[in-house]
Amino acid sequence: MDEYQIPRERMIERLREHYKIKDEKILDVMNRVPRHLFVPEALKAQAYKDNALPIASNQTISQPFIVARMTELLELTPQSKVLEIGAGSGYQTVILSQLAGKVYAIERVPNLANEARERLQRLNIQNVTLRCADGTNGWEIYAPFDAILVAAGSPTMPQPLLNQLKIGGWLVIPIGQDQKTQNLIRVTRTEKGFQTEDFGACAFVPLIGEHGWQGD
Repeated sequence: MDEYQIPRERMIERLREHYKIKDEKILDVMNRVPRHLFVPEALKAQAYKDNALPIASNQTISQPFIVARMTELLELTPQSKVLEIGAGSGYQTVILSQLAGKVYAIERVPNLANEARERLQRLNIQNVTLRCADGTNGWEIYAPFDAILVAAGSPTMPQPLLNQLKIGGWLVIPIGQDQKTQNLIRVTRTEKGFQTEDFGACAFVPLIGEHGWQGD
């Protein structure tokens, strides 16, 4: 038993009881993954609280509920091939790795990408390929993907990501015309095109890139 086991169990109870996360596989994985390893040293005591936390380079680690909800909306199987845009400190990446067959993760900020890669190695995660690049272009060489998760808010749907989604696949992305607030959208690719569902308000850092917000 580690010193964070009780706060971690409280986090899981909140996800199950308050937020009505139904997928026990996701709850089991989130109960096993040490979230405190993915936040700055000074914030470790807050790692299992019900909110997003700042990490390096003005980025954030998402609120546990948002991690669980986005993962649930992807309906992953052990065969799923997943693209993650905005790996950040690597927490969501690890959650995906425990539920899918293969994860391709992209992080735009070099120091975050390097730190996430080190954490993946430390936790002996073998089924993730991570690179530093503009995530809004996706990762064409490995397409099509069964599921795509975008952990930053975009003004519109990045066309390359839609193109790289396989028929029957899901893209979960925060969309909003304002950099501060978005709505969580799930896109399903069908034989005839794309269907969208809205899962309500959320708040993410902006998705910077060629097909997102313009930035440095």
